Amino acid sequence: MINVNKTYLPPQERYLAIVNRAWQKGWITNNGDLVRELEGELRQKLSLEHLLFTGNGTVVLQMALRAVGHAGGEIITTSYSYVATAHAIRWQGFTPVFVDIEPETYCINPLLVEAAITSRTKAILATHVYGMPCQTEALDALSRRFGIPVVYDAAHAFGTTWQGKSLLSYGHISTCSFHATKVFHTVEGGCIVCHNASLFAELEGYRQFGHNGDQHYSIGINGKNSEFHAAMGLAILPDFEQIVATRKQLFEQYKQALAHCKVRLLQPEASPGLQWNYAYFPVLFSSHPTMMAVKTALEAQQIFPRRYFYPALNTLPYYPQQYSCPVAEDAADRVLCLPFYTGLLPAELQQIVETVVPLTQL
Repeated sequence: MINVNKTYLPPQERYLAIVNRAWQKGWITNNGDLVRELEGELRQKLSLEHLLFTGNGTVVLQMALRAVGHAGGEIITTSYSYVATAHAIRWQGFTPVFVDIEPETYCINPLLVEAAITSRTKAILATHVYGMPCQTEALDALSRRFGIPVVYDAAHAFGTTWQGKSLLSYGHISTCSFHATKVFHTVEGGCIVCHNASLFAELEGYRQFGHNGDQHYSIGINGKNSEFHAAMGLAILPDFEQIVATRKQLFEQYKQALAHCKVRLLQPEASPGLQWNYAYFPVLFSSHPTMMAVKTALEAQQIFPRRYFYPALNTLPYYPQQYSCPVAEDAADRVLCLPFYTGLLPAELQQIVETVVPLTQL
């Protein structure tokens, strides 16, 4: 069986040696030594001063939206992302306003964001799709002009840099996922990044139920993570550059093998200011039937790609107000992420390609 993703695991002895430090101390949660060590390593690696390690990549979206304002009002967001992006908005008591994406980047379209801003707008929540950058300059300009914060869902973006800076360094707040399917992971986990000490203190309070010992000062949530998860991050982090290099090589092999197919590979435009993390291998097929034929043919061989993202968020049935987002809806109908991970064997890649190619030449 070949899944769309296979979790990267470090040498077992390296992980166990790190875990043993917590085991010996008997301190396995509540911001232990390994959690704080991982936070320090991540801050140094990403050149970010205010970063918190958390339990997952969804709770940080909730924390970020809590920080931009109390419930009520609207959050302008993308129609092309994982459902957690929209769910966090509604969970926090805001109304999502979905706008369409750019056909070139598949990230939120700043022109449509500007058109959607009203007196009820509390923030913009944009996703760096597949680890590729949004138009950060345009969105930040809107933020300054209208006085509303930009929150970036950077769940896929760990390791991507833009203009010499981590993609997590943009916006009022950025969040990231360290789920086991991500390029860098802690099994379950995430982080939240901001850029001033007072907001950082507020987010830190949210992460631990809004209190420090017996002193209670705000509403909070359980956003903490354990020493076992931090140990996984510490064990994987030294391998990160090699992981990305391997994924880049795999991407190029796929790209060459599919060069003459009637497909479009979704990847960032070549730019001297961009270093991509090769988070996924998304393919835009010529039509919905072709995409479904490829998906069905692969699954018949126990190869499982994923419709990532499907459906377009603006079409979810439990959001009663409907928005027209034709680019996102078309992408949701035609995009398929092919299996893509460190450890995918050449023979497996060849099997995938030999299935895809004939179906894209019809």
